[in-house]
Amino acid sequence: MIIAERKPLNEIIEMVTDAKRILVLGCRGCVTVCSAGGEREVEILASLIRLGKMKAGQQCEVIEATLVRQCDKEYVDSIDQWDGQYDAIVSMACGVGVNFIANLRPCDKVYPGVNTTAFGGSAEQGVWSEQCAGCGDCVLHRTGGLCPVARCAKSLMNGPCGGSVGGRCEIHQEVPCIWQSIHDRLERTGKKADMDRIAPIRDWSTAGHGGPRKTVRNDLTV
Repeated sequence: MIIAERKPLNEIIEMVTDAKRILVLGCRGCVTVCSAGGEREVEILASLIRLGKMKAGQQCEVIEATLVRQCDKEYVDSIDQWDGQYDAIVSMACGVGVNFIANLRPCDKVYPGVNTTAFGGSAEQGVWSEQCAGCGDCVLHRTGGLCPVARCAKSLMNGPCGGSVGGRCEIHQEVPCIWQSIHDRLERTGKKADMDRIAPIRDWSTAGHGGPRKTVRNDLTV
């Protein structure tokens, strides 16, 4: 899932300084799971914006809403019921949702309410960790299902650097060296010989450095 966390309140208040009618728009997708942008977080942020505006001596009306997804035109169209009733939209979806609404509402002021941080999963209650970099050329079949692109501080593709000590990363010592974990996992599953295979020089063009990527499924297009 996509992991995010709410932006600092003062940053959000500054974005909507000139707005008198604000739509705070949540998403029931990933940001709900990581407690960053669901219905509860929309309610909290809306209240904080009202209080912040009040302290600044500014009047405002804040509308609260949550969509099933903000990255799907079908659901975004439902905000038409408030068309003309707001001066700004504060989206609590990930950056994809913010972009999507800005594309579909070219004349509306759309602002991010959260910082999108990573693709990951829930490691434990209240803790989410990055697991995938969305690089577009998955190598997990060669690394025991563990991603060196996202989980190695140097994104090394052919084993650990010379700085890891005791199975810990030299950059972030509280983090296990992912290549040590890959080695151990391949050994446990009888695939240790895969460590001897040299990965070729990587084509990073699939990672999005050449501009926005697009995926087309011809069997699904109309």
